[in-house]
Amino acid sequence: MTFSPQHPLAPSGVETAVPSLQRARAREWVALAVLMLPVLLVAVDNTVLSFALPAISRDLAPSGTTLLWIIDSYPLVLAGLLVAMGSFGDRFGRRRLLMIGAGGFALFSIAAAFAPTAGFLVACRVGLGVFGAMLMPSTLSLIRNIFSDRDQRRLAIAVWAAGFSAGAALGPLLGGVLLEHFWWGSVFLLAVPVLVLMLGLTPAFVPESRDPRPGRVDYPSIVLSIITMLPVVFAIKNLAKDGPALVTVTAVVLGLAAGSVFVVRQLRRPDPMLDVRLFTVRAFTGAVLVNLLAIFALVGFLFFVSQHLQLVLGLSPLDAGMILLPGLGMTIVAGLGVVPVVKRVPPHIVVPVALLFSAAAYSFLALQGLLADQGSSAIQLLGAFVLLGIGVGASETVSNDLILSTVPAAKAGSASAVSETAYEVGSVFGTAILGSILLSSYQGNLSLPEALTPEQAGASTETLGGAVATAAELPTASASALLDSAFHAFDSGVTLTSGIAALLMVAAAVLARWSLKPGARNTGGRGGRGAS
Repeated sequence: MTFSPQHPLAPSGVETAVPSLQRARAREWVALAVLMLPVLLVAVDNTVLSFALPAISRDLAPSGTTLLWIIDSYPLVLAGLLVAMGSFGDRFGRRRLLMIGAGGFALFSIAAAFAPTAGFLVACRVGLGVFGAMLMPSTLSLIRNIFSDRDQRRLAIAVWAAGFSAGAALGPLLGGVLLEHFWWGSVFLLAVPVLVLMLGLTPAFVPESRDPRPGRVDYPSIVLSIITMLPVVFAIKNLAKDGPALVTVTAVVLGLAAGSVFVVRQLRRPDPMLDVRLFTVRAFTGAVLVNLLAIFALVGFLFFVSQHLQLVLGLSPLDAGMILLPGLGMTIVAGLGVVPVVKRVPPHIVVPVALLFSAAAYSFLALQGLLADQGSSAIQLLGAFVLLGIGVGASETVSNDLILSTVPAAKAGSASAVSETAYEVGSVFGTAILGSILLSSYQGNLSLPEALTPEQAGASTETLGGAVATAAELPTASASALLDSAFHAFDSGVTLTSGIAALLMVAAAVLARWSLKPGARNTGGRGGRGAS
């Protein structure tokens, strides 16, 4: 898919930062390698915590809702600030923003590693989200400006997307290695040496770039973008835990109202923080939704599989991480392998097929009655994650390429922010929606032995990790009864969430087939063949 550098929906009079189509040389590819460091880091940080959840549950004793917030606070803040930070990078310099983000991310990583309470850990995750939002728009927008040749840029974006997806899948494996030898806080310290290396290499190899005609910083829009997301995620969690309530409805109304005001404000401003008119391009909107739903599937899967492997099957963190290694490799292979494919096969065929692989992964688990046979469930999960890796790797590469090719290079920061916002919204909703459904099903199907104290009953009801920790304090008969009930309740919840996720992936495939058709690629101007 090829759009003119001056897309009809792009702001008029904007210069492209790429005056020629000079092919990249060795220095530019080294710059790409440097930019992959924060990409891998932020993606790993999104999922590495999954394998630390059992240990965090034991040490900090969070409630089930707080446990979800420990995971979601980071991608939620990222999603709320990515568009704003993309705008800041366009204005003040993308490399500069990248460096500031790296320093802040390192400091909050150290603080999170030694968090004394669950509340403090949530606060640290919020700080990580703020500085992580500075890292991500800078990477993709710098790639857009470094690689002006279309084919080279497509390959560079494929490497970026593969790194993003692979980093998310690599998180549990790295977490398993660290948790095998260290305490749960070590998963946060992983970021520090990577960031130190990046801070040393970035000034030498990555060129600075910015929008030559930046708009003003729009602080009200920043606030509105955050208010749009936060109440909606809160409502999802509250609905799963407490059922319909006035606070849930109020939160949804607040989020939708803020989102509506945000859209109206962007349409009225001569220099919007986010050019929402881009969403009138059907292919752009379709690619954004594909991006979101692919990550939704990946993160939702990792949320429950990490707990099942360790708590139900009793695997060590390292062994549990190794189960996911083939899927990680397939994510990378599919992300890079789709590049030559999409030159010959149009995106409206490639992307739906990729999403159907993700649907097959969840369908396989749901139809198996998910993990009922503990002896074979590890193999089932390995096979399902391989299928999921194919779907996520291929669809992420193509969707990011389509999103970024829609705008001129000077506005690459804003377009990058849209792509990454979709990623983070998918990450938030993958945990918030599937995780909340899983929690609600677990609590509804759990039967507690009569011998439990109120404190033990509360801990067992909140999380599967709490039930396992409580069982260690009980006599053998009571412990066995509690564990059998908890494992059955958890697996019943995963069966339900797997079925829901499979249906969503099928719906996403249908959406991609419709939105990415050649005749519908660009409702406002010329379109072309292939992804650019």
